[in-house]
Amino acid sequence: MRALLLVNPKATTTSERSRDVLVRALRSAVDLSVEYTTRRGHASALARTAAESGVDVVVTLGGDGTVNEAVNGLMTAEGALTGMTDSRAQALPALAVVPGGSTNVFARALGLPRDWAEGTSVILDGLRDGRHRVIGLGRADDRFFTFAAGFGFDAAVVRRVEQARLRGRTSTPGLYFRSIVGQFFGDDRKTPPLSIERPGEPAEVDLGTVIIQNTAPWTYLGDRAINPNPNASFDRGLDVLALRGLAITSTTRTMAQLATRKGDPSGKQVLQLHDQDEFTVVASRPQPFQLDGDYLGERQKVHFVSVPEALRVIC
Repeated sequence: MRALLLVNPKATTTSERSRDVLVRALRSAVDLSVEYTTRRGHASALARTAAESGVDVVVTLGGDGTVNEAVNGLMTAEGALTGMTDSRAQALPALAVVPGGSTNVFARALGLPRDWAEGTSVILDGLRDGRHRVIGLGRADDRFFTFAAGFGFDAAVVRRVEQARLRGRTSTPGLYFRSIVGQFFGDDRKTPPLSIERPGEPAEVDLGTVIIQNTAPWTYLGDRAINPNPNASFDRGLDVLALRGLAITSTTRTMAQLATRKGDPSGKQVLQLHDQDEFTVVASRPQPFQLDGDYLGERQKVHFVSVPEALRVIC
């Protein structure tokens, strides 16, 4: 079995020693090649090339951004899909994820341990036993995502966190909380800019933020899972949480509900959509946009599609 290990050398919770241990462990089970990412988008290009060259498994060591890039590389590997007789998931290499970032939402949503060494042990067992799971993905225009996307306020918070990390700050629950508060009181809440359009349904308008989930939880604050849509699943369509406006009182109440272990907020401000095949989010003015926790700039219109049974994952 041929495998490619994609290493993000800037991953938050890994070291040179841990990378060496991982490489030795994987080489005991597979014919392994190792590549180090050097720029944004590099993991995507490396994963695409690996898929088109017949690699059986792509392993990532990094955070959710590295995973997202690898997934996009695999899903756009047209050379691997030409003339296929199996499903896309069977035709493409399987994905294995070793948690190496600060939050590792995707790995934890799959049930993998937070510790990279324990996660590696699970992956080695899966490789030896031929164990995998087929999951669905989300697609936003031409880009795939594994666990979540955000438009508006949510993505603006992600942007603030990324800017703070570029200034040398560590990604912590406290940083996220301060970013939420700073963005909320700095936002223009008077004219909510977003709407959701669905085939055959009236538009949902005057929305202040839209969160799209491909699984639950949406994210973590430390050990605590944040669950806007606790029924979201890799095995179904996309789930949506949107807020009608961003008034201080109602938004504070909704945020407090999200902070509980139950999650699943309710109230007049809250719009929830479950198991959606496709929809479009439209903004009256450019709004921040994020996929899998990576800020991707501003957009005014994004079309979302659920992609069922898209990818095999070792877990």
